Amino acid sequence: MGILNELKPEYITDKKGEKKSVLLSVDQFEELLEDIEDLAAIAERREEPTISHETLVKQLKIDGFI
Repeated sequence: MGILNELKPEYITDKKGEKKSVLLSVDQFEELLEDIEDLAAIAERREEPTISHETLVKQLKIDGFI
């Protein structure tokens, strides 16, 4: 429950006291959306081949980025 302690969400409950909705600040909501987008990108790319750091640096130098 670590993240819940950080978010400190407020809950909207029904007449029985069951949680039905969550209130977060806009900043918290946007941060969560960014995290979800990042995780989706990672999941989409998980099957892509990898290269070594050394190879990456060499390619960046060849391409003029560093």
